[in-house]
Amino acid sequence: MKTLKTLLVAAMATTALSASALAQEFTLKLHHFLGPKSPAQTQMLEPWAKSIEEASGGKVKIEIYPSMSLGGAPPELISQVRDGVVDLIWTVNGYTPGLFPRTEVFELPFIHTNDIKATNLAIRAMFDEHLAEEYKGVKVMFLHSHAGQAIQMVKDEVRKPEDLAGKKMRIPTRTGAWVIEALGAAPAAMPVPDIPQAFSKGVVDGALIPWEIIPALKLQDQTEYQVEGHDMTRFGTTIFQVSMNLDKWNSLPEDVQKAFIDNSNEEWLAKAADIWRKIDDGGIKVATDAGNTHIQLTEEETQAFQTVLEPVVDRWVKEVDGKGIDGATLVSKARELISANSAK
Repeated sequence: MKTLKTLLVAAMATTALSASALAQEFTLKLHHFLGPKSPAQTQMLEPWAKSIEEASGGKVKIEIYPSMSLGGAPPELISQVRDGVVDLIWTVNGYTPGLFPRTEVFELPFIHTNDIKATNLAIRAMFDEHLAEEYKGVKVMFLHSHAGQAIQMVKDEVRKPEDLAGKKMRIPTRTGAWVIEALGAAPAAMPVPDIPQAFSKGVVDGALIPWEIIPALKLQDQTEYQVEGHDMTRFGTTIFQVSMNLDKWNSLPEDVQKAFIDNSNEEWLAKAADIWRKIDDGGIKVATDAGNTHIQLTEEETQAFQTVLEPVVDRWVKEVDGKGIDGATLVSKARELISANSAK
């Protein structure tokens, strides 16, 4: 009797395990460049992945690999997902200059100003007609902005464009480099994780980067000044993408695809914007609590920066026009949609 009971329990356990294995049909690897405790992973990527796993009825498992733990450098993420080395990525478009020229419009100074949600929704509204063709080989889950580029200085106070003349500044993208050049400084391109060493060795005097990264990299210990424009205005932004290998996407059944689509929609983009705003607010608090000076420029001071940086937009329009891209239309449309979504 005892043997029969034991056999029944074992059979039930085997059946349960088999059912679990059948339910979890798709295990996908998501690769990114920041650490496992970064807010980008804990507050955005992990909740997003969990929502899809639940919506799929347990058919999907998304394994997150931070810190480039599957190999390669951050600029290689887009080729990794296109080549099918990984299934999903979260990356910075600007790490691969020239691949996403149309989407660059949102990185330009004073296109995105301070409303993350408005920028996210504007990108989505423009995607199908204006941006999609530069994402060949991947299925974009969503594109998003963060709070935008602010100025973080090791020891130099900045209140006007001339204060940056001759300084060396870390930049995130090529459009960021143009911003720095227009301000009379020398740009130095590097991924986010390299900033602390660049500060400590005096490679750069400051960085064009938002507040959210301050706690993760302990920048409050290496900087004295955090500078942004009036009403939290920023000097451009960075656009990120979460994308899936296109062949992998096409191999998924419709119900699983629906789980991804339903959890990467406008509602999610608005939620992601709130997440990044909260992260950014927390970052500046860490800096000010450490004794750093948070400079919020006046309207007049901000206008001085805008006057100096408007030629960056003209430079971009001229360059992409040479590639057969109607840059002026993209700028006009981006500004129109950001303005419209700011009212929501």
